Amino acid sequence: MTRCPFVLGCSLLILGWCAASAADQPFRPEAGKFPSLEKAQSYRGELIFVDHANRRGSIRVQGSGMFFRNDPHPFAMLPYGLVRYHGAPADLRDVPLGSVMHVHAFLPPDPKISAVPVLPVDSGKQDANHNRGAGIFPAQNHVLLLEDEPSHCQRQGLTWKLKELEIKSQAGMIIATREPKKGGDPKAIEEKLTFDAATRIWRGRECLGIEDLITDGTWPAGGKKALNGQSVLIGLTWKPTPDGIFTRFHISDIWLDDTANQRAAHNQAETHKAFIRSRWMAAWIDHVEYGKFGRATVTATLFGGMDPSLYADFTKGSPALMNAVANTLKHTHGAYGPAHMASKGTIIDVIKLPGEAPLGSSGLQIRFETDLIIEGIRPTRVVRVRPASWPQAQVPREEYLNDGANTEERFPTPAIFPKY
Repeated sequence: MTRCPFVLGCSLLILGWCAASAADQPFRPEAGKFPSLEKAQSYRGELIFVDHANRRGSIRVQGSGMFFRNDPHPFAMLPYGLVRYHGAPADLRDVPLGSVMHVHAFLPPDPKISAVPVLPVDSGKQDANHNRGAGIFPAQNHVLLLEDEPSHCQRQGLTWKLKELEIKSQAGMIIATREPKKGGDPKAIEEKLTFDAATRIWRGRECLGIEDLITDGTWPAGGKKALNGQSVLIGLTWKPTPDGIFTRFHISDIWLDDTANQRAAHNQAETHKAFIRSRWMAAWIDHVEYGKFGRATVTATLFGGMDPSLYADFTKGSPALMNAVANTLKHTHGAYGPAHMASKGTIIDVIKLPGEAPLGSSGLQIRFETDLIIEGIRPTRVVRVRPASWPQAQVPREEYLNDGANTEERFPTPAIFPKY
């Protein structure tokens, strides 16, 4: 039977429309699966507020309008979401307020337990009015990767090339482009960035100020100077500007060389390593083999983005503890410390998963055997694990839940955020 060309054409058109519609749909992560970074919504803005205990905060998102008018936009870190600061792993508490951050986020995996307001899917396309423009409150507010400017540049192989500065009284303007470190980009757009006497200059192991560069003759005390495309990393923040320019960013730090970059990353990495050893490594449960009388063998994937030395502490045959946590990574039933209710046992195997690990995953699985499994250790649930070699420390009250089933036991409650 011959099919009518018109019907065939309409069928192909409908199929094409359906495929395009599916591709345009915002992505929502699933429990037990690490989402692809390529499917994330990306935006950047100024870090305004942090509730570190609940791994959430607010960002003033850069849109098409007047930056200073934009309301702080709530976000929450996914359980496996990563924070990067100065090119190293970080906790939200490590990042100074005012830092310009790059956000890569998804719709809430489960809106019912979201720690921040759930927005309409198309909210990012709506014009916010009052000269704010569109794009300042995207529905994708559950973050896979939150990174500051130097971390973003290092991950993407980018650098800032300084073209020219104009200075007066230790303050002024720098014209610069952000472009690939190798090969450059002749079409890179020039940006005007401010600096002042509080801007820190990192050279080797030195921390300098603008006055030091003036004293040694690197920069003039006044006027303009060509910088000839000097390659640096910079930290960005935002300050109110007096000349009616509403989205001009400010330089908080300049790293002049690789030694300075590496030292900043090393200092931040050491801070984070000590933090994780006191709070335990986060993971999620892939599989549980139940035995008799409370015995079980648990397979769990350790979350990614940590210093390699932390993963090296997970060794076959070593004793460990595993405790259930909320999606905010808060320990549950923790009034007597995270070890009180944790399952105790032995790591019987450490497995390197094949292929490249997706962002959020370490690519390492552990098999953990315990003689008394607790309720919260179930497939797709999140846990924290402590090798016995790590210190047994108590966590402060705001970082644990008395009742693991009560998602509203938060300090403070979601009511702190605006209504949408």
